[in-house]
Amino acid sequence: MSDYPLNPDLYSDDVVREPIRAGFGRGLRDAGARDERIVALCADLTESTQMSLFQKEFPDRFIEVGVAEQNLVTVAAGMAHAGKIPFTSSYAAFSPGRNWEQIKTTAALNDQPVKIVGSHAGLNVGPDGATHQMLEDISLMRVMPNMVVVAPGDSVEAEKATIAIAANGKPSYLRLARDKTPVFSTVDSPFEIGRAYVLRQGTDVTLAGTGTQTYELLVAAKILAEEGVDAEVLHVPTIKPLDADTILASVRKTGRIVTAEEAQRAGGLGGAVAELLGEQLPRPIGRLGVDDRYGESGTPAEVLEAYRLTGQHLADSIRSFVDRTFD
Repeated sequence: MSDYPLNPDLYSDDVVREPIRAGFGRGLRDAGARDERIVALCADLTESTQMSLFQKEFPDRFIEVGVAEQNLVTVAAGMAHAGKIPFTSSYAAFSPGRNWEQIKTTAALNDQPVKIVGSHAGLNVGPDGATHQMLEDISLMRVMPNMVVVAPGDSVEAEKATIAIAANGKPSYLRLARDKTPVFSTVDSPFEIGRAYVLRQGTDVTLAGTGTQTYELLVAAKILAEEGVDAEVLHVPTIKPLDADTILASVRKTGRIVTAEEAQRAGGLGGAVAELLGEQLPRPIGRLGVDDRYGESGTPAEVLEAYRLTGQHLADSIRSFVDRTFD
C-alpha cells in the first residue's frame, strides 16, 4: 500500500478518462484568477490546447500570435522581462519542436519565467501520425539549462501542475497528451515540483513512470502481482529537477528499476534515471519507451499496442527484465 491517494476505480472498466490538456485549461484559468500578471499566448490552437478557457475568462490578457511559434516564445520572453508570467501553447511538435532555439536564447538563457506548454505530445495523437507524434521533447527540454520539465500523469494532476509552474518563477515546460486517458490520482493527491511519489509499495523491482505511462505501470504491477512479482510503482511527474532521493531509496530496496515513458527512450526519463544510478547507485535498469523509431498513424489504442506500451506489454517486458536480473 501507499499513502498516495489513488482513484478507487483505478482498475475498473468504468475508470474516468479525460484528456490531460483539459486539466491544463482549468489550471491556467484558475491561476489567472489568482495572479493578474499571468498572460496567455497561443499559436492558432487555442481550442485544441484548452487555452480557450483562459481566453474566455481574461480576453484582455490573451494574445493570438498565429502560426508563428518562434514569435510566440520571443514575445513571451519580452513580456516576462516586463514583469508578466506568460504561458505559451501549441502542439509539442511545433513548440518546442520548431522553436527550441528561441526558447533557449530568449527564455532559458535569460532565466525568464516563460511557461512552454507542449500539447498533443507522445503517440496518443494517433491518426495524425509521425509528423505530429512528438517523442523527442522530453530530451530536448531536459538538456536546456534553467528549464523545469513536468509531464503530468492525468488531468487532475495537470491542473495542479499548471498552478504550480505559474508560481515557480522559472522557465518551465509542461507536457500534455491529447487523447482521453485514465485519471488515477484524486483531488487529494499531492503534487509538488521536483517530487516523485510512491503509488504502490513493492520489494522485487521499482517501476518509474511519467506522463501517461504511470497508469500503464500500475496496470502492469497488478498483473505482475498475480504472478508473484512484487513491484513498487513510482510516479515521476517532474523529470527535471529529478527527485533523486525518492528514486534512490526505492532502488536500494528493490535492487533494480524499469522506467516507462511515451517518448523516445534516449535522453528522457530513462536517460535521467540511468545517469543518476550510474553516478550514485549502479544497479540494473530497463528503459521502456519508443526505441529509436518515429510514430505511426492509427487510433491511440492501436499505436500504443504496436509500440508495446500498454499495461500488458509492459508487464511482459518487466517480467523478462526481472528474470534476467535476479541474483
